[in-house]
Amino acid sequence: MPTSPSDGPAAPAPADLAVVGAGPAGLAAAVTAAGLGLRVVLLDSGECPGGQFYRHPAPGLGAARPEALHHGWAAFASREAALREHEEAGRITYLPLHHVWTVVPGQGQEPGRSWTLHAVVGPGFTADAHADADPGATATTAATVRAGAVLLATGAYERQLPFPGWTLPGVVGAGGAQAMLKSGLVLPGKRVVVAGSGPLLLAVAGSLAAAGARVPVVVEAASYTGYARHVPTLLRNPAKLVEGATYGSALLRHGVRLLARHAVTEAHGTGRVEAVTVARLDRDWRPVAGTARRIPCDAVAVGHGLVPQLELATGLGCATLHSPDGTVALELDPGQRTSVPGVWSAGETGGIGGAQLALAEGEIAAHAIAGRPVPARLVRTRTRLRAFAAAMAGAHRSGPGWTGWLREDTDVCRCEEVPASRIREAVEDLGARDARTVKLLTRAGMGWCQGRMCGPAVAALAGEEPAPDRRPLSCPVPLRHLASLPEEPAAGLPGEPAAGVPTELSTPER
Repeated sequence: MPTSPSDGPAAPAPADLAVVGAGPAGLAAAVTAAGLGLRVVLLDSGECPGGQFYRHPAPGLGAARPEALHHGWAAFASREAALREHEEAGRITYLPLHHVWTVVPGQGQEPGRSWTLHAVVGPGFTADAHADADPGATATTAATVRAGAVLLATGAYERQLPFPGWTLPGVVGAGGAQAMLKSGLVLPGKRVVVAGSGPLLLAVAGSLAAAGARVPVVVEAASYTGYARHVPTLLRNPAKLVEGATYGSALLRHGVRLLARHAVTEAHGTGRVEAVTVARLDRDWRPVAGTARRIPCDAVAVGHGLVPQLELATGLGCATLHSPDGTVALELDPGQRTSVPGVWSAGETGGIGGAQLALAEGEIAAHAIAGRPVPARLVRTRTRLRAFAAAMAGAHRSGPGWTGWLREDTDVCRCEEVPASRIREAVEDLGARDARTVKLLTRAGMGWCQGRMCGPAVAALAGEEPAPDRRPLSCPVPLRHLASLPEEPAAGLPGEPAAGVPTELSTPER
């Protein structure tokens, strides 16, 4: 099923289903679809299955109990075992370290019945650059996969709201701190302030404290009173209440204070973060004068929730909507179908909801793709957990006043070093009314991360809601990979011109 671009007519027959992402949703979809008789290819950018949520230490680290860093580990372990069984039986082809950069319709086929996926294969995007300087370095290779249907389970990445000093060494993402612990068994520092907004903060603080870090405070920008409007939804999810209580008791046990409706408004230090300023926020998230206090630390783990990773989906033209937290998610039908025939999606791409919801949605999508009735228990689980996810998203939605803690010299776009003053100049003096125009005037969002880090902040400063971003390439691709692709265009989507492999050979906007 996987081929090289130069393969001729003898290439293997397409799979029934290609699943992109081996996190909870993709893993559940792949093993369920294989159990229903489909031939599946599972592509993932990681070295082992599990995604960000079930990230675990490499075997060489000798972790005796990797499950101690997770809850719900049994759900992952059973599906990983099923993956290995299906792999051995030839029902699943599992392809780790495959970074899928585009999905295009196949040639001469009924729309939605044939897809070609192109991937960069290798341990990282820097491998090619190092290979030129170091003959011993491993360069990436190219791979092509063909399938009758596609399921996108690409997960999410962290949302960051900049503040003065956030570029200091020692300031990391909250999810990044958790990833360091789960995969490397290392801590970001000895005294770590956890800050931002969302339930992930409680999990991160508890994990860091249990691993030996001193966590003086969890700084939550939202107010937990926002959940009061959703009492019936909370009562229908007792497991979530128990999970929250478990995190709360862990914080009490380790002496961690929780400051609700507060934010880290500045990080201080020379060479590395040494302290943070924490201030109380009003209902719009504006810092309240006279409430600032300074807290010593040597690391800050900060994050304001997650953003669905949609580049592959929006590149195909999949319809989107705005979630209660203001992020852009995919519009999906009850069978997890996108608006593009032949393309399904599950997990965080449909709105941030957690691992349990992702597992259920992956199974639902597999049944729909296989043409089987969806078990009623899965539908009930999804309905219940989606309602909880909406309540959670609304309770932790960021307020517009957070831009008040930015100084004029605060870098908003780290890659291109674009300060807040230049973005405000573009909006107030040059007439920019959206993030794209700001990008063209300032280069904010044109760097290595392509706006993943600064996108929400730039949109907020431009006065617009985040919008879906369509790109021909969802990740960096070596030019030699593009040069080796066949020249023939593929059939276009219904109602669109023919669109084969993207003809824009450079990284978008560069």
